Amino acid sequence: MRHLALLALGISLIGLASATSADTITGRVVGVSDGDTITVLDGSNQPHKVRLAGIDAPEKAQAFGQASKQHLANHVFGRQVTLECSKRDKYRREICTVYVYGQDQNLAQIEAGLAWWYRQYAHEQEPSLRMQYELAEHEAQIAQRGLWRDPNPTPPWEWRYERKTRRIGGTPF
Repeated sequence: MRHLALLALGISLIGLASATSADTITGRVVGVSDGDTITVLDGSNQPHKVRLAGIDAPEKAQAFGQASKQHLANHVFGRQVTLECSKRDKYRREICTVYVYGQDQNLAQIEAGLAWWYRQYAHEQEPSLRMQYELAEHEAQIAQRGLWRDPNPTPPWEWRYERKTRRIGGTPF
């Protein structure tokens, strides 16, 4: 029984460590690919391709895609940023929350109505961030900011799926 308790404690501590561990990177934004992807050069001039955590912005060819990219560029391009990174995605981009002068730029994209809160990955966010992002999206919808001016905006994950389906000639199943 004692061994079982120690094992449970060890697993809990490992889970806690992994849940709170995040890499912090500081650097200058040298590229903005779209409304949720940037390139940052760190202090050693190493490039970091960064996907903004917790959001999904319209693709460049989508309605509001260019506006989303421009809004992000206006807030981060050429600026010193702090990245709180949790993992890498399948494209090897670092998944990060981006801060400029302590302000969460991922959240700013949602507040402007130029990105969706990416609910699919909500479980990877701290509860307080989940609440902030969800509330920001709700407020942007009510105020009809950005993409919420459209009565029925297409989320980027649906847009990508539709394009993929058309490309392969039907359903991908």
